[in-house]
Amino acid sequence: MSISLFCSIMRKVLLGAALIGTSLLSYAQQQPAKKPLDHSVYDGWQSIGTKVISPNGQFAAYVITPQEGDADLVIHDLKTGQALTIPRGNSPYISADSRYLVCSVKPLFRDVRQAKIKKKKAAEMPKDSLAIVALGQNTAPLKFASVKSFKIPENAVGNIPVVAWLQEIPANDSAKNKTHKPAATDSDRDDDDKAGGASAESGMLIIRQLISGRQDTIRNASEYVFNKEGQYLLVETIANKKDSLSKTSVLRWNVAKNTADILSTGMSDYKQLALAKNGEQAAFVATSDSAKALQQFYKLYYFDSKFDSAKVVADRNTNGIPARWTINPNSSLNFSNNGKRLFFGTSPILPVKDTNIVEFEVAKVDIWNYQDDYLQPMQLKNADRELKRSYAAVYHIPANKVIQLGDQDAENVITTNEDSPYALGYSDKGERIALQWTGRTLKTAYLINVNDGSRKKIKEKLNGYFSLSPFGKYIVWYDLDNKHYFTYNNTTGATLNISEKIPYKMYDEEDDHPDVPEAYGIAAWLQNDDKIFLYDRYDIWAVDPDGKTAPVNYTDGTGRKEKITFRYVQLDKEHRYLPYSGNIILSAYQEPTKYNGFYQYAAPRKDGKKGTLKQLVLGPWSFADLQKAKLGQVYIFNKGRYEISPDVYSTTGDFVQATQLSHTNPQQKDYNWGTAELYKWKTFTGKAAEGILYKPEDFDSTKKYPVIFYFYEKLTDGLYNYQAPAPTPSRLNISFFVSRGYLVFAPDITYENGYPGKSAYDYIVSAAEDLAKRQWVDGRHMGIQGQSWGGYQVAYLVTQTNLFAAAWAGAPVANMTSAYGGIRWESGMNRQFQYEHSQSRIGATLWDKPELYIENSPLFNLPKVTTPLAIMANDADGAVPWYQGIELFTGLRRLGKQVWMLNYNNEAHNLMLRQNRKDIQRREQQFFDHLLKGEPAPQWMVTGVPATEKGINWGWDLVK
Repeated sequence: MSISLFCSIMRKVLLGAALIGTSLLSYAQQQPAKKPLDHSVYDGWQSIGTKVISPNGQFAAYVITPQEGDADLVIHDLKTGQALTIPRGNSPYISADSRYLVCSVKPLFRDVRQAKIKKKKAAEMPKDSLAIVALGQNTAPLKFASVKSFKIPENAVGNIPVVAWLQEIPANDSAKNKTHKPAATDSDRDDDDKAGGASAESGMLIIRQLISGRQDTIRNASEYVFNKEGQYLLVETIANKKDSLSKTSVLRWNVAKNTADILSTGMSDYKQLALAKNGEQAAFVATSDSAKALQQFYKLYYFDSKFDSAKVVADRNTNGIPARWTINPNSSLNFSNNGKRLFFGTSPILPVKDTNIVEFEVAKVDIWNYQDDYLQPMQLKNADRELKRSYAAVYHIPANKVIQLGDQDAENVITTNEDSPYALGYSDKGERIALQWTGRTLKTAYLINVNDGSRKKIKEKLNGYFSLSPFGKYIVWYDLDNKHYFTYNNTTGATLNISEKIPYKMYDEEDDHPDVPEAYGIAAWLQNDDKIFLYDRYDIWAVDPDGKTAPVNYTDGTGRKEKITFRYVQLDKEHRYLPYSGNIILSAYQEPTKYNGFYQYAAPRKDGKKGTLKQLVLGPWSFADLQKAKLGQVYIFNKGRYEISPDVYSTTGDFVQATQLSHTNPQQKDYNWGTAELYKWKTFTGKAAEGILYKPEDFDSTKKYPVIFYFYEKLTDGLYNYQAPAPTPSRLNISFFVSRGYLVFAPDITYENGYPGKSAYDYIVSAAEDLAKRQWVDGRHMGIQGQSWGGYQVAYLVTQTNLFAAAWAGAPVANMTSAYGGIRWESGMNRQFQYEHSQSRIGATLWDKPELYIENSPLFNLPKVTTPLAIMANDADGAVPWYQGIELFTGLRRLGKQVWMLNYNNEAHNLMLRQNRKDIQRREQQFFDHLLKGEPAPQWMVTGVPATEKGINWGWDLVK
């Protein structure tokens, strides 16, 4: 080839390349920029709700839920790939034979909204429907209107698949199906007449056999429950007030025979319906006393299929029931697996209220006594629970005897479903006053003999917690002071430290509270109580509860070697222990990379040999809600990360190449989203630190971006978590701000006891100064935002630095000296424990170290503040008293500082009402846009909103 020809060819190639490049550049310039998120996007943004997988692994169903609006239930045939959508479907259940799906169907959101606007009564509100889908049949779902509730048997394999639902009784109803109407009598239980004279709580119970389609109806039904295997249904029917022959009754429905046996009739009230596993035994409590009686005394009824009707087996006069005690109607009834025991509850007979007292002449007073077990606010908060408190008892069915197990010295009793003669009882009686400043109580435990009620004290005044092994052979406890696990052999009486030979700490290695650290916990027990599996920071240890063999690192030390935290995932709810078969799944979290995933391990073998630890998936993702088909190796799970909306996936074992089933939030592609990355720096004190840096999707390193710092304690574990744009309870709406051109930084913070404020300063301010060195950071326009503990840190920081141009503090503590003695109204607990041992991390009483309380309190340094501060402090806050926000606001206001406070009326510590969440998002955007971007300020910031304009003028208009 000649040189001239070569040059000619090259000119054409280069010209063509130039034209292509110009064309691509022109195309890129023509692409519209992605939109920033705005407040209108919230309602339609989706998340994955309830999901289920069929026992045979062929079908998966999940609910796609918008933040506000109508959800969809999607059913996937994993074998054919076909999908069916049930509009507004919810609460899906799949029958044990994998042939049917049953779900509720919610009314249209707009219809419910209109009904609320019109202030319709509950009876007039739109009602749920029921849908029944024949899986894999390509037939339209069956739908039934006005359904209050529905149930299907938990494990009806081999039996007739059946569903029962409680349906509203229509006016002037004439049932076309077979109706079973027990004999009736007068009852004063019916306070609200409905069609046919039924009470508001009753309805028509429809029992449908799913294969044949046969339906039977029980009128005026109220409570109902299937036995686990689905052969029987126990039903309470309410007396028809307009039928003098009608009586309140309990009947047992035979699914196969379509017949009903009346077990009891004529009582004024029945509660706690229970069936044994196979349905051949039933139990309930009942009273003949009127609902208007000053006292109602209940009796325990037991039925066996050999009986004609249920019989009373226990009441307040029964041998074994303590004197002046009675059957408690608020305690659930439970049969043991072998059907030989029936566990129930008893309680002391409460004094009768004096009806001669005239209510308006009686003083209303709470009496606080220094000897009270609990402070009065805590007593008042728990009064209803205490009035309903029950103490465990057992009815031994073959022996026909009642044994009381619990009392005021052993309020808490733990039993097993297995045929064990032992139970665990424990109490903190006599140790409760210290709860005020310790946040926990010392507990004493007893070994209780289920057969005769005798008890033996096994451990006194434990600072820790007790549990009972699944088969009842051992009581195990963790001693927070000794930092070890102990077992008590219930047969031999031997006590053993079972963790002392494990060479690693069993408690939180990174705990930074002024208190004894918590244990990592128990993973599971092995079948027959042969081994107990304990967590260290990374690995799982198989431990002999009798100490005859040395502890074995079940995960082979892989966790500590690779800094992966392994945790057991319980996939079968029926197994309270690990069986000697199959495989187990472990969740995995790798600390350095923040990767998440799953590993598989063979279940333990009786010969002690171990299998191989196999990685299924580990990567830059978040995983949630792993489920497994009961009868096959098919899994479904949620998978996502910050950039990708979580979706449902299925797999038969290859988690990396799993099949994506759902496709939530396709609209995200139209918006400027963002990225999340791990950012590392050194604090002022030389500590290695890390945090999450969120950047806009259209990030340009040649531009400068304002930064908002959001913090609490440690957040980097959530590096790969999706952050949906949503009106949050009061934390920063990260995706929203990132989309609109902000950088958001979430630093991890480690605290020094006694100096929580300085610790926050060391990490947050050093991070801000480090980031400010980047050419793409606008160091003059950085803001901070935090809620609760984060809100306190915001309030503290603005008294220590003028680095930040804007600060937002939600529910902050301003004055530790006044907060120290306050009450957490949601629980009634005093706040002292929080400062001495918990999150506030002072580690001493106010009298021992007053200087630390003052040093860490923003209130005493308010004259130093130059940063504009917005505060949220709500008048129904049950965690941080709202007067803390008032102290902060009034102090800054007097000093002439720029400060605003939002009080959302009757709102909690974190905003609960969606309209309030939407409001605060809007105000937060306006606040930061004005101070960090120079946008016009809104009226509420410039002139405020007068009380006379409350509810009329929201103050959102921008002032130019």
